[in-house]
Amino acid sequence: MSVVGFDFGNESCIVAVARQRGIDVVLNDESQRETPAIVCFGEKQRFIGIAGAASTMMNPKNSISQIKRLIGKQFSDPDLQRDLKSLPYTVTEGPDGYPLIQARYLGEVKAFTPTQVFAMMLSNMKEIAEKNLNAAVNDCCIGIPVYFTDVQRRAVLDAATIAGLNPLRLLHETTATALAYGIYKTDLPENDQLNVAFVDIGHASMQVCIAGYKKGQLKVLAHTFDRSLGGRDFDEVLFHHFAAKFKEEYKIDVLQNARACLRLRASCEKMKKMLSANPIVPLNIECLMEEKDVKGIMKREEFEELSLPILERVKGPLEKALSEAGLSVDDIHTVEIVGSGSRVPAINKILTEFFKKEPRRTMNASECVAKGAALQCAILSPTFKVREFQVNESFPFSISLSWKGSGPDAHDSGTNNQQSSLVFPKGNPIPSIKALTFYRSGTFSIDAQYSDAGGLQTPARISTYTIGPFEAKHSEKAKVKVKVRLNLHGIASVDLATLLEEEEVEVSDSKESAKETTKVDTDAAAAPPTSNDNDADVNMQDAKPSADTPGVENGVPETGNKPAQMDVDDTKAPKKKVKKTSVPVAELVYGAMTHVEVQKAVEKEYEMALQDRVMEETKDRKNAVEAYVYDMRNKLNDKYQDFVIASEREGFTSKLQEVEDWLYEEGEDETKGVYVAKLEELKKQGDPIEERYKEYTERGTIVDQLNYCITSYREAAMSPDPKFDHIDINEKQKVLNECVEAENWLREKKQQQDSLPKHANPVLLSAEIRKKAEAVDRFCKPIMTKPKPAKPATPPAPPSPASSGSEQQQPQADANANSTSENAGDGSQASSASTEPMETDKPENASSA
Repeated sequence: MSVVGFDFGNESCIVAVARQRGIDVVLNDESQRETPAIVCFGEKQRFIGIAGAASTMMNPKNSISQIKRLIGKQFSDPDLQRDLKSLPYTVTEGPDGYPLIQARYLGEVKAFTPTQVFAMMLSNMKEIAEKNLNAAVNDCCIGIPVYFTDVQRRAVLDAATIAGLNPLRLLHETTATALAYGIYKTDLPENDQLNVAFVDIGHASMQVCIAGYKKGQLKVLAHTFDRSLGGRDFDEVLFHHFAAKFKEEYKIDVLQNARACLRLRASCEKMKKMLSANPIVPLNIECLMEEKDVKGIMKREEFEELSLPILERVKGPLEKALSEAGLSVDDIHTVEIVGSGSRVPAINKILTEFFKKEPRRTMNASECVAKGAALQCAILSPTFKVREFQVNESFPFSISLSWKGSGPDAHDSGTNNQQSSLVFPKGNPIPSIKALTFYRSGTFSIDAQYSDAGGLQTPARISTYTIGPFEAKHSEKAKVKVKVRLNLHGIASVDLATLLEEEEVEVSDSKESAKETTKVDTDAAAAPPTSNDNDADVNMQDAKPSADTPGVENGVPETGNKPAQMDVDDTKAPKKKVKKTSVPVAELVYGAMTHVEVQKAVEKEYEMALQDRVMEETKDRKNAVEAYVYDMRNKLNDKYQDFVIASEREGFTSKLQEVEDWLYEEGEDETKGVYVAKLEELKKQGDPIEERYKEYTERGTIVDQLNYCITSYREAAMSPDPKFDHIDINEKQKVLNECVEAENWLREKKQQQDSLPKHANPVLLSAEIRKKAEAVDRFCKPIMTKPKPAKPATPPAPPSPASSGSEQQQPQADANANSTSENAGDGSQASSASTEPMETDKPENASSA
């Protein structure tokens, strides 16, 4: 089972995996820890990650970056419209009001949703993890910004499905950072709470989290954010400053050229990083536009003055976080700063003044989110045993449910009939389950919506749930219990609807029936159904949901049927029971992909991945042809020179030149099969030459091995050594004859070969020599390693009258036999030695031995 954490950033992505020894960040194909979050669409394939970044300058209008800023947002979103002004590619509004990315792919302009492009990048991250683990990757945890709305979270899950991943949890990035910080802390207090503020300033946004630590747990006390305050905003300040300066000094408008914009932005980003360590930094760009070289200079003081409007916004999320956590600056024990945009000295200065303490950098600013996500995945996975550490996450938004009343004017469109209840207030634990009770005579619907959508820049309504159909059998109004879940991903949904009907049965009074009656009576007492006004629609948590409200379970994954505690007299319990029936629930999520659309996207991703693989294999075959041309041409004039006649060499060289010209002209863009056929055509001419050279270089060594084999067996057959005395003379003669025959064959073949020039096809092949050596060994070895026949044992002496039996004499007889064999000249030691196999393979350097 894979244990992987993904940090999908606005600019770059990081993959972390859990191993037995800890959490490691995985390196990509270029041995880098960070992979650019870029997908570049080419004429025949996609270039993702590292390859996408390399293709950006050559193909800026089809290079999709900053995907995280687009996913799950409506096209009319003010932040999105502001972002689009700095993006080189085209984004249009789709029929559903959400953005569509326009890119030229396979020779035509195609539209992709941000979710599809997000999935492409996830597929690349999955591939990086699989190469490192040498195993399939499926289960994972993905870090997301805390400000992601319901539709954005669902879009990330859809993208993961398209990429073939199964996210065990979507984890807030600041919570992942807090987990990575706290799980390795061994000095956390048992009673007093240790409060740590995490300030994450990334490429495009700022997030603040205040977490309270105790031994073995962390609790998120507050989440705040600024969606558009990140490192790229400082880049934009420099970009617009120099764009205006170059327009005035060099009369060039950088904003009108996509490639010039990319080059200037890259230079400004580099300048921003250098200004963090240097008081003054120069800027020089050759041929930026219209063949003009430009240069400039920037001082840190001037840069901070230009960035003042951005820096003034840093304190806002900090003050809000303290307010929501109910803490003062003095209650914060430590401040940790992370994120790629956190290295600006002016931000450190602001944090120091605000918290009255120096921010610490004990964590890797770029990798902490990925490591925290991998830790969370390890905690959720049965594969790893992780130290007990509880993460108490909180929800950053308020979600309520609304519905129409059930009175006579229930179908009016007026808003007076609309009722609502706050189900998950801001700061509600994740995950959480709550239950509501409705009294209805037929199908009804519930809307899930944000209670305060003003600061979210998203439509208030999230989804609509249609509950039904069902029928009330015994009364006008049926009692329907609805279970609402806030899951691990931070997505609210109606999980289950149950129809509760009371039925009278003839049963004796018992504690069981009393318990059932308690549940029914409690609900009825808390919310008696009426039929004469709009109050007939009863909500079990009309005002403030709490754990004490009947029918409401706060943060505990139970059924939601928890009755109020009350004493019941068993003797007075009515003879009734509650029949429970599941009611269908239909979900409509606004802005999310349907199941059919997700499946189509999965098929489309598979087709594009297959096309990418085909093109990569085609490029490999083309490179193989090119490498063969260069390699063979050099060898023909070097080590192969003596193994090919002049006319053959000239003809082959001419053919190689012809193929090289073809590669850079007509053969520049061919199919895989054409390159394979072209390489085979060249090898038909080149292989015989290579074979002659190979035979020449290997022949001497293999001949020496055969000679060594022949010599070894001849010497053994003629040896006076007593260990060979048991072998019949005729058998030894057969060995000698075999050696003579092999020696004559080798001499004859060698004479023929020595008479031929190097460029002629050889008559003495290495394979034939090996085969001859194997034949000699196969014939001679059984004869020369024949074991010596065992000698008969000495007969035992007749038993003496004093002996106690033949059993006592047997060991002595065996000992005498052993003693006799040891004293014999051709004793058992020689016999065992004769059974050892002979060494017939001669080392390469043993010819003179």
